Amino acid sequence: MDFTLHQLKIFLKVAELGSITRAAEELYLTQPAVSIQLRNMQDQFDIPLTEVIGRRLYITPFGREVEKHAQRIVDEMDQMKHQTMAYKGFLAGELKVSVVSTAKYVMPYFLTGFMNLHQGLELTMDVTNKQKVIRALNRNEVDFAMVSVIPDKLKVNTIDLMENTLCLVASPGQPFTSNNPKQLEDMSLIFREQGSATRTAMETYLNDQNITPKKQMTLTSNEAVKQAVIAGLGVSIMPLIGIKNELQNGDLQIYPLKGLPIITHWQLVWLKDKELSPAARAYLGYMEFNKKTVIKEHFSWFSNFTGTVKQP
Repeated sequence: MDFTLHQLKIFLKVAELGSITRAAEELYLTQPAVSIQLRNMQDQFDIPLTEVIGRRLYITPFGREVEKHAQRIVDEMDQMKHQTMAYKGFLAGELKVSVVSTAKYVMPYFLTGFMNLHQGLELTMDVTNKQKVIRALNRNEVDFAMVSVIPDKLKVNTIDLMENTLCLVASPGQPFTSNNPKQLEDMSLIFREQGSATRTAMETYLNDQNITPKKQMTLTSNEAVKQAVIAGLGVSIMPLIGIKNELQNGDLQIYPLKGLPIITHWQLVWLKDKELSPAARAYLGYMEFNKKTVIKEHFSWFSNFTGTVKQP
């Protein structure tokens, strides 16, 4: 047999997701590239690894057996690479992080310096909604998560990072006549999808103000909501962190209604009983000493819109 490590990794991703298209997206490859590598791997076997039923791809029982062996091979190769780096005196291994979608504007700045210091480390950062982040954390699939709201029943350790400010935004020139939230009832409100912490905050605000919107729509990403608001489709409550350029360019405007902005805090969290890897322990040390510097260097612009950013 003459399959490559690259083919094994592609097959594992297809087996995990059950979709060539989704595997291509996660691997940052084109769909034809994934299909070709999957076919080349299939050529090494006389028994099918996959089958298509009703336009849906399934992994055959034999394919599942191959998947187990492929995972062991990939894990062993990763371990070999990490051991090589360790013998050279570098901190080696993998740091796994899961963050809520709007935290993608924050978390990279708290990772860059650390990863530059430790070239032997690999980073996996999954960006998804709050429900999936909490699920990954609860299943011990990641070292750390970055969220703004932590479920009460989840036992975690936390590091408070910085404020997450949610503001009511609309395109310039919207007909807000006062700071009375009731006028939102007659406007089209744009929500994030179910499971999003931003949606939960927006629903809580509307409920606290006894507002029942007559028109609303749901979009599945922060970028989609932002573009819809810019286009004038409606108004929304959005994290300030993701709209810096649009505010500076005048594409969006913050409207200060009663009870706004909503202030939560970005937090780095990990399971209370988790046995941290050397890489994870090193990252915690880095964060404790460098978080204030990161905030000052990269997020002081908050003060242009909401006042001084508070540092924990």
